[in-house]
This record gives sequence, structure tokens and C-alpha cells, in this order.
Amino acid sequence: MNPPVKKVGLVLKRQDPRVPGILADIVPWFHARGVELFVDRSSAEVYSCSCKVLAPEELAAAVEMVAVFGGDGTLLYAARIVGGSGVPILGINLGALGFLAEVKLEDMRPAFETVLSGDYHLEDRMMLDVDILRNLDKVGRYFALNDAVMNKGALARMIELEVRVNSQVVTVTRADGLIISTPTGSTAYSLSAGGPILYPSLEAFIITPICPHTLTNRPVVVPDNAIVEVRLCHGYDVMLTVDGHVGMRLQPGDALRICKAEPAIRLVQPAGSTFFKLLREKLKWG
Repeated sequence: MNPPVKKVGLVLKRQDPRVPGILADIVPWFHARGVELFVDRSSAEVYSCSCKVLAPEELAAAVEMVAVFGGDGTLLYAARIVGGSGVPILGINLGALGFLAEVKLEDMRPAFETVLSGDYHLEDRMMLDVDILRNLDKVGRYFALNDAVMNKGALARMIELEVRVNSQVVTVTRADGLIISTPTGSTAYSLSAGGPILYPSLEAFIITPICPHTLTNRPVVVPDNAIVEVRLCHGYDVMLTVDGHVGMRLQPGDALRICKAEPAIRLVQPAGSTFFKLLREKLKWG
């Protein structure tokens, strides 16, 4: 049993015509139950509601839970602003697939009832800590709930990457790119590139090549205490993209140093939800 939630932050999918109606319904519902509501400033710029407006970096410190109305992209944004605060996230699915935002819109109120009563389950999801090194200097740092992706531009040729795990050379590969994925992200871009599906609580992550020139280059699963280093040996117009939203352009010689981040992101799991039930529903398994 968890403590009942009395302060809730709202993160809202932009430009979704359903959101104003959802807010008109759910905001009075929360207020009638004595719940204090907060909304991040980027959401408040699009939608008006009787909630306290905070800068994204202030939201985690003010609330006991963040409710995300959107798809997986909106939830990944919420994960970035929550960071390592330990504030749990509950996803209400307004997207098309929704492996992260699990709660269907019609099940929204029962899910919130369990949160307000404290009768909910929390699941920790590991994140990646991604450092970008240039001439041995750190020039960037990101945290990823799903994945960190190095890939070539639309008109660029294949790129050449050296991959090491715990300083041991794994491969020097020519490919369109490379994905380093968490178990949570195993059902995202990595899956499309032929990577395996990992159970979300596994202590591991995946190295998945994107369209490798040598077909024997296959995805590799490594333990989450490993340090993965990827160096761009050759290639131009190469981007690092983290969780599909943020990133930077890379130069030949740049390297990524990737390890498990501390602490994890905490997701609120709705009653009756299981990973295999989710897979059957989302992937149309029999």
C-alpha cells in the first residue's frame, strides 16, 4: 500500500482536440476530492485549466505523482522533466500504440481512484546515462528511458562505428546506425530494427545495429552494469537522438559512453496490467 496522492502534476499532449474536454471533466473531479493540481508551463501555453502553472523543472518537486495525457512521446517528455526525483508517472493513452502510456481513456477514472486511495503498484524502469566525448572532453549528457540512437542523415552514406563493452572490442561495423536500448525501449525503435523484446524489469540493455552492411552483425544483450562505448570512426551528417526528442550532431572521432543511470524512473501500473497482456494487445498476438 502506498501513501494516498494529494498533489498531481499534469503533462498534456499538444494539439490534441480531446484534451480540452478531458480537462473539463477531470479537473473538477480531482478538485472535488481535495487534490491539488499543477501543470507544466508548456502544457499551460496550449490549454487553459484551473491548475497552478510551474516551469517544467519545478514540477517534480511540487507533486507526488505526474499524470500524462498523451502517447509514449509525451510520457518520455515527462520522464525527462521528472528525472531522478522518484516521482511516479501514470500514463493515460491518447496515442496510437502506447507501450508506456498504458491506461485507456475509458479506464482513466478507476486508475485515478486507485492512486488517490494508495492502492497502486509502482514499477521501476532503468534509464541510460549517455555522455558524449569529443577529444576526451565531455560535450553533452543525456538520460534515456527508451534509447540512444546514432544514425546517418537522409543523404549520407553508411557510417563506421567501433563498439566496446567494458573496454573490450565487440565489433567495428558499417551500418546506417546503432541503437542502445533499455528493456523499456526494447518495444520501440530497437524492435523495428530486429532487436529482441526484453521483460521491463530485466537488468540488461540491448545493442542493435540499424541495417548493418554485414548481415552477421546481430543485436547483443549486455548486463546493466556494463559500460558501452561507441566511437564514430567515419561518417558525416550523423546525429545522436535520445528518446526520439533531444540530441546533437556528432563529428568523426566523437564517442558515446553509456551506462545505467541512477535512480530509475517509476511508473504507476494499473490494476490487472501485465506485460504479456500488453504485448498481446499492442502487437495483436493471438
